[in-house]
Amino acid sequence: MENASQFLYFNLTMFVDIGPYRYPVFALCLLLYSFIVCANLAIILVISVKQSLHEPMYVFIACLSFNALYGSTGFFPRLLLDLMSDTHFISRKACFTQIYFIYTYAANEMTTLGIMAYDRYVAVCHPLHYHAKMTTAKAMGLAVLAWLFPAFVLGVCICLSASLPLCGNEIQKVFCANWNVVKLSCVPTLVNNIVGMFLTITTAFVPLVYVLYTYTRIVKACWRCSDEFKGKAFQSCLSHLVTFVIFCITAFCDIALSRYNLEEMNPFVAVILSLEFVVIPPFLNPLVYGMKLPEVRRHILKML
Repeated sequence: MENASQFLYFNLTMFVDIGPYRYPVFALCLLLYSFIVCANLAIILVISVKQSLHEPMYVFIACLSFNALYGSTGFFPRLLLDLMSDTHFISRKACFTQIYFIYTYAANEMTTLGIMAYDRYVAVCHPLHYHAKMTTAKAMGLAVLAWLFPAFVLGVCICLSASLPLCGNEIQKVFCANWNVVKLSCVPTLVNNIVGMFLTITTAFVPLVYVLYTYTRIVKACWRCSDEFKGKAFQSCLSHLVTFVIFCITAFCDIALSRYNLEEMNPFVAVILSLEFVVIPPFLNPLVYGMKLPEVRRHILKML
């Protein structure tokens, strides 16, 4: 406790000196961010404007696109700034703001995908009662709940982390992460660990288990049905399943990386693995839904 301090800045130490290559990397990241913004905005605008798309499934797709914009905005502008800078210090306030953006993005993605699994379960297993069980108003209410709960719990979690006395200011990431800040604490972090575990269980493991459960029910429902019904069910669930698997894999890479000794890993590999879950899902989601769902694809092409 004697060396504890409230540092005004954190140092992001995972940035690798790439010399003159920083300019093409900057251009690539800027192009990637521009595509994410334009593609997800296009999906949101199409679903908002077209009355025929005001259905529960498309409401959830619009929520995923908005969440992609939200998470990318919390990550890319700071990354672009750091790529063109020789030092990688970030203020304490900006660091915890970025933590809130990125962590709520991740939690919102998982809870929304969990709710979408319920929507697909009702559509496949109870098609005759779908419009009674899943209305647009109910879908919007579930989407709001999927956002409000992580926003509140993460606010509590980050407030606890911000109050910790720290014995260092180096974060082994290219963006701020809550666990990396907590590891710098000079005092026991039992409360932080409990709140973090509660957050992980409610926003990650519960949706994960529920998605697995719903798809088990869907597979059982399709098992004795005709090939035509199986094909329609597969087509209905494919986009959601692809999105869910992609996000789970990329999120797992980031979680595993935070528990690994980065000094033993190739720095370029570590950077790529740490960027996956904030880059790949926002980039691929509009491609998955824009290309696989004919209604969305047709309206986007008309708009263009």
